Amino acid sequence: MRKSLALLLAITATCPAAVSSAAKPAPAKRPAGQAQRWLKSMTLREKAAQLLMVQFYGESPNVRSKAYREYTALVRDVRVGGLIVLNRVQNGIVKKADPYQMAAFLNRMQKQAKVPLIVGGDFERGASMRLHSTTQFPHLMAYGAAGDLAATAALGAATGREARAVGVHWLFAPDADVNNNPANPIINIRSFSENPQAVAAHVKAFIEGARRDPKNAVLTTVKHFPGHGDTETDSHIGLGVVNASSERMDAVELVPFRAAIEAGVDSVMTAHLHVPAYEPEAIPATVSKNILTGLLRKDLGFNGLITTDAMDMQGLTKLFPPGEAAVRAVEAGADLLLIPAHARDSVKAIVEAVESGRLSRQRLDQSVLRILNAKIKVGLHKKKLVDLESISDSIELPEDEEQAALVARKALTLVKNDGGLLPLAEPGAGCFYILAAGRFSTQGRELADAIRARAPKARTLLLDPQLPPAEFDQIAAASAACRSMTVAAYASASAYRGSVALAGNYPGFLDALLACGKPLAFVALGNPYLLRAYPGVAAYLATFSVALPSEMAAVEALFGEVEVSGKLPVTIPGLAEFGFGMKMEKRK
Repeated sequence: MRKSLALLLAITATCPAAVSSAAKPAPAKRPAGQAQRWLKSMTLREKAAQLLMVQFYGESPNVRSKAYREYTALVRDVRVGGLIVLNRVQNGIVKKADPYQMAAFLNRMQKQAKVPLIVGGDFERGASMRLHSTTQFPHLMAYGAAGDLAATAALGAATGREARAVGVHWLFAPDADVNNNPANPIINIRSFSENPQAVAAHVKAFIEGARRDPKNAVLTTVKHFPGHGDTETDSHIGLGVVNASSERMDAVELVPFRAAIEAGVDSVMTAHLHVPAYEPEAIPATVSKNILTGLLRKDLGFNGLITTDAMDMQGLTKLFPPGEAAVRAVEAGADLLLIPAHARDSVKAIVEAVESGRLSRQRLDQSVLRILNAKIKVGLHKKKLVDLESISDSIELPEDEEQAALVARKALTLVKNDGGLLPLAEPGAGCFYILAAGRFSTQGRELADAIRARAPKARTLLLDPQLPPAEFDQIAAASAACRSMTVAAYASASAYRGSVALAGNYPGFLDALLACGKPLAFVALGNPYLLRAYPGVAAYLATFSVALPSEMAAVEALFGEVEVSGKLPVTIPGLAEFGFGMKMEKRK
C-alpha cells in the first residue's frame, strides 16, 4: 500500500497537468445511468416493493377474475420488483404451466409495470420443472453420475434459452448443495453429488453454459447458502440445523459456492437453516448478518445479488411475522425477498424501518440498485415483452431431447447384480411392479407402456401407495407365478413431505415380495439411497431422476438395449462407496 502511494505521489509530482484543473477543463458530468434514473423516480414505498418477487402459476386468468385483479394490484399499485413461476398443486397433483399462456400473462403484467418486472424460475432441471412442452432433463444428480461436464454446460445453455423464450430472466439454479446426508429430505437428487469438488465442477459448468448465448442473457443462482446438504429437516416445514464445524463447512459445504463466485455467478440464495458455526443465535441464515454480510460478502468476497429462499417457508415463518422477517433479511444483507408470506406487510415494514432509522436509506438503495442493474443486465430496459410467435423456435429442440436421453443413459448405475439378473433373461415371463406417487399422478404411465410394448405377455402393474395392505398381500402372493420380479420405485425430494422414503403402503409390499424368496430387481427412480431399506434385493439399478428420459433409460437397461456404466455420485452407507458402479454390457 505504501509503495503504491509513493508511486502515485511521484507520478503526480512529475505530471502536474494531470491533476491541474486550470491546465485541463474538468470532464463533463456523466449522465446518470438507467438504473439511477429508475431509482430517482421512485418513492420510498416503491423502492421497498422493488425488493419483492411474488409467486404466480403460469396461468393466464380472465381479466375480470379475482386472481387477475390481485396480480394487477401487486404490479401496478404495490409495484413489486418481480414475479416467480411456481407449480400449482391440486389434490396432490402437480400442474405445470403452458409456455404460451404464461408468456401472454407476463406480457400483460409487463405492460402494467412502471419499471420492468424481472421474472424468476426454479429451473434446476430445465424449464420443464415448471412448464410442460419444454425439454425434460434429468435431475442434477444424474449429471453427477454421468460425470460429463460438457453435458452439464449444455443443460445450462438449454435452460437459459428456454427460460428467455417464455419470459423468465432469473434462474434459481444450479443447486450447489453437497448432499452428504443420506436422510436429507429436501435436497437428495437436486444435488450433483456428495463430493464437494464434483459439485463445484458441475456448478461452474452450468453457470458457464447458461451464459453461452449473450442474446439470451439470464441470471444464475447458487443455493442454498451456506449449504443445505447435511440436514434431516425440510426447511419448508421447520428450521433445520447444520452442526458442522467452521473447518468442515469450509472444506465441504463452501467449496461449490466459492467456485460459483469465481465463475461470476449472479446471485446466491440463502438457506432457512441455523448454522451454529457462524451464527450463535438460533435463527436462519436468511436473517443472519454474520452469515450474509460477514461470511458471504466479506469473507467470500461476493458482490452480486443475495436472494432469500422463499419467505413463506416455515423454517422462517415459525420464527418471525412477515414484516419482521423482511426487515431482518435486509438488515442481514439480502437484496431480494423471494415469495414473501405477505407482500404488503413486507413493504410496509421496510418503509417503517427506514423511517424509524432501523434501516438506512443508503442500505435500501444499495439493494434496489443491484436489482435494477440486474434488470439492465438481462436487457429489460430495451425489451420486456415476449415474442409469442417465436417461442416454439427455442423450446423442445430435438438436440436438447437427444442430450437429455444421452445423460439419462450415462447416469444409469448398477450397484448390485447377483447372479447376473440384469439384463432380464425372460422378461415376458416376469412381473413388473411400478410404485408410482399416487392414484392421480401420471408418473409411471409411460414407463408401463414402454415395458408392455417390449413384453406384452408380462404382468405389468401400475400401483398406488394408498391401496389397502390386504390388496398388496394378494398381489405379492400372485408373484409366485412370475419367473422374475422387477420393482420400479419412484421417490424424490418434495417440499413439505419430510421424507424421501417410499410412500404409503409400499414398504410392506416390498417386504412381502422379498419374503417370496425369488430374486428381485429393484430400479430406484430418484432417491438412490433406497437400497439401505431393501439390501436383500438381487439387483439394484439407480437412475437418480424421475424424469421421462430416466424412465426410458431404465427400461432400456432392463431389456439389455443399452450399456450401463454410471458411477455413484454418493455413498450408500454400508453397501456401496462413492464412485462405485458395475458395468453391464449391451445385449448383442
